[in-house]
Amino acid sequence: MRNIIYPTIGILILLLIWQLLAAAIGMAWLLPPPSSVVVSLIDNAPLLAHHSLYTVAEALIGLLAATVLACLIAVVMSLIPLVRKICYPLLLISQMIPIIVLAPLFLIWFGYGMLPKILVVVLICFFPIAINMIVGLSAADEQMLLFYRSLGASRGQLLRLIRLPLALPYFFSGLRIAAAYSIMGAVIGEWLGAQSGLGLLLTRAQRAFDLPLVLAAIIVIILLSCLLFAIIKIFEKKFSPAS
Repeated sequence: MRNIIYPTIGILILLLIWQLLAAAIGMAWLLPPPSSVVVSLIDNAPLLAHHSLYTVAEALIGLLAATVLACLIAVVMSLIPLVRKICYPLLLISQMIPIIVLAPLFLIWFGYGMLPKILVVVLICFFPIAINMIVGLSAADEQMLLFYRSLGASRGQLLRLIRLPLALPYFFSGLRIAAAYSIMGAVIGEWLGAQSGLGLLLTRAQRAFDLPLVLAAIIVIILLSCLLFAIIKIFEKKFSPAS
């Protein structure tokens, strides 16, 4: 209960400060109070729900693709040291290129459909999952591996019986981070150009100077990210031996 009560108190205090500050400034067009944001949330609920469906779909598809790709690459890198030496620097370099630079290129190459947004999500979510999986697959004790090798265990058996179970906590740790970032990645792609989605709604609301709707969309983005994070946490408790 403390994990719920204390954050709730913090959020309520923040909302109270926000309400008082908005009242003190007296310029709702510049800093709308929380009450105006709540009204906008209610009035624009169907519109927010419509655009949220597209954003969530892009985030989930991108997260799934990033998870599969990251796990495959991590397994190959853990089994073949030469591949790890070649690919590990490339993984680091991929994170040094700003997504905001690549996203317009994806729009030029693939248009304004879902694919460019999914690719942005994949790029954002891939790295934390891959790095944590690589660390997790390397966490097995060498003496234990030597013992099972002496019993005739193959590489595949070592991977299935020892390395993968030990890597599960690391995998879920990276997956939680990726899930929290997946909605943001989809919104970034939509923000630069889209036909639907919360990113598109944000740009339209900004151009119309509809700050309550902008803040309402941001709140929806935060809630969706928290929801995905919580779902991954539930799966972690169910499947991870260290949870």
